[in-house]
Formats: sequence, C-alpha cells, structure tokens
Amino acid sequence: MDCFSYKNSSLFCEDVNLQDIANEYGTPTYVYSRRTLEQNIDLYQQSFKNKNSLICFSVKSLNNLAILKILNDKECGFDIVSYGELMRVLHVGADPNKIIFSGVGKSEMEIVEGINNGILSFNIESESELYRIESIASKLKKQVSVAIRFNPEIDSGGHDYITTGRKGDKFGISSENFVLKLCDFINNSSNLNLIGLACHIGSQILDIENYRLTARAIINLAEKINKTGIELEFLDLGGGLGIKYIDDIVPSASNLISLFEDEFKDRDEKIILEPGRSISGNAGVLLTKVEYIKNDFLIVDAAMNDLLRPSLYKAKHDVWNVSQTQNEEKDWTIVGPVCESSDVIIKDHKIHASENDFLAIKTAGAYGFVMSSNYNSRMRCAEVLVNGNKHYEIRKRESFGDLIKNEIINND
Repeated sequence: MDCFSYKNSSLFCEDVNLQDIANEYGTPTYVYSRRTLEQNIDLYQQSFKNKNSLICFSVKSLNNLAILKILNDKECGFDIVSYGELMRVLHVGADPNKIIFSGVGKSEMEIVEGINNGILSFNIESESELYRIESIASKLKKQVSVAIRFNPEIDSGGHDYITTGRKGDKFGISSENFVLKLCDFINNSSNLNLIGLACHIGSQILDIENYRLTARAIINLAEKINKTGIELEFLDLGGGLGIKYIDDIVPSASNLISLFEDEFKDRDEKIILEPGRSISGNAGVLLTKVEYIKNDFLIVDAAMNDLLRPSLYKAKHDVWNVSQTQNEEKDWTIVGPVCESSDVIIKDHKIHASENDFLAIKTAGAYGFVMSSNYNSRMRCAEVLVNGNKHYEIRKRESFGDLIKNEIINND
C-alpha cells in the first residue's frame, strides 16, 4: 500500500497536497513518500522469522542520497554495480560489511576501491573477473571475500531486457561443473575466500514459482560445493519481485520470504535478498503538467528523458489527475515533448484533463530518475521527499549552467 490518495478531491502524498508541490518546485518533478519507503523495507525485514538474513537494497533502482540515508538508518544493506554507487552508499554511512558488489564488468579501479573499503563480497560473474580480482588482491596483499553468481537458466518472464537468468544471458555462470572448477581455484588461493553463492533471475517477476525453482537450483549447487569441503556463509537470491503498475497481480514480499524460509529450512547459511523495485517503485510519482491538448493527445512537460521505462520497455504507468473533477473522462494518449515518436507515456488512457492540469505518473520511484538523461538538451528534473506534512527538495532541478559545466570550447 502506497501513501498517495485523494483527500477532498486533491491528490496527496502522505499529508502534502501534490498541487502545492507542483506550484512550489515546478514540473516535471519526482516526489517520494518516506512512509511508503519505510513500510516497504519493514515488510521485508520483519517477514523473516526463522532465518538469519540481510536485505541489500538495489541502489540502481533509486540512488538519491536522501533515500539511501533513510534505508541505511533502517539497517539495510546495499547491492551496488559501480564505483559511483559504492561511493554513494559509503557517503551516507553504510556498513561496508553489508555491501554486495554485483555486475559483469567491474573495472580494476572499482575492484581496488571495493577491496580497500572492505565490502562484504564481490559477486563473481566470469572466470576472467575471478582471475582479475585474485591478481589485484595479491598485489594489495589482502584476502578478499567473493561469491559466485550462478545462472540457473530460468526464464523469469517479462520483458527481454530485464530477464537475466536464462541460457544465453550475459549474467552469471551457467555450468555447474565450471562453478565447481572456480570454487577449487578460490579454495587454493591465499588471497580469496569463497563465502557465498549468488543468483538473480530478472526483474518485475510476477510468478513466485520462479523463485522456488531458483531456490532449489541454488541449494542443489550449494550441496555440491559443500561436498568439496567448502562451507558457505550466505546464499544470495537476488531481487526482482514485481509490483503493481496498473492491473498486475503480484505476490508480496512476505509471500516470497515465506517461500524461501520453507525451501531453506534445512540450510544454515544466511539468506541475502537484493530488492529494489519492490521497495522504491510505489514510493514515487512523477508530477507533470499538461501543456497542450491536440486531437486525442495530452502533451505534457515530462518526457522520455525523464521517465524512460515506457519507451524502453513498453511499460505502462497509471496516470492520475492531481485534482478530481466531475468532468467526463475520455481516452487520451499522453505524450512528451521530445522529438521521438516513442516519447509516449501511455496510450488510450482514460482520465479527465485540461490544459495546465497537473498529472501524477504513478509507481515511478524505481528506474525513474536514475535512468533520466539530458536528451534534447533538457535539464533533469527536481526530486522532492515528503515526510508526513513536510516536504524537502532532495535534488535541485538542473540549470543551463549544470547542463554545460563540463563542456569545453576549443578556440584553436
């Protein structure tokens, strides 16, 4: 349950009228509910009853420092995929021993920074990466903890771009025999310590049975690793739990954790989960203004550079008018001002709207601002956090100066 609802015909985030936010900060603007974020992380953390566990928030879904500080204060760990994300979570005081470094293309610099900052583990995605980490650890004269990311060849469903556990996907290592070979290499290295086995099959997963298949695959492989004499500290099941956008039927975090506790009841390892969307997604909306009406189009000031998901994934977001009226609803195609025919937020969406109305694009907290760009030389929008009846600007809207500050004119 999110904290966006109508009160006296006006759409509120918690106890703040979104009309007031639009008037004060302009549009487009991302607005996040602190209460919703905290409720979502609490559901994950409190649903574990019998297992030693760690929730590592997927920073790539929403990376604003104010949001990360809230989650860190809730004793959340973090799943990161870059040097920038590492620095962000350390900046807000994250415990390095709660940081998992994932991703298929870790650079030497990123590995060095992760080692020097004492993170919990690198999730190994390839043989070459393993050898690189071992070489760097040797040069630094340090012992480095690692986990191997296993690809169980499970199709999680959904859009091709966000499924990551199928045969042929670039993520993880599919061959159990090859995983065991890498385990042997790690076991014989004085600079590496194998502490976990990891898996992540995709994003916006709606069928919870895919997680059951994943759990059984990782248990089967963990048992084979145990037979070589290696004891693992954790099993990392990744994230990807789907959320409701318009009419999706979704399992809850408590359903997922109940499934995992049942499947892992005979295992002693810590269970790590890496949720992102299911914590941040319904905690945010993107406020936008109707600039023009043209035929059956609502032309708004938010565009694909602000919210890429509809253009990239054909994703559908519900859109609400910030002010309820008695006007008749009609089907509109809501589009942005960018010079691309793909700059469509949603087609044939029933809503009442007039020029200069403010609209709220729902469930935009995950993979929203983090995927924004300056395409068409558009300045990226502001971000605002609501806490009860108060609101705070947590990222200023970019200016033209921000847009060009790193550019250099060569006068030769």
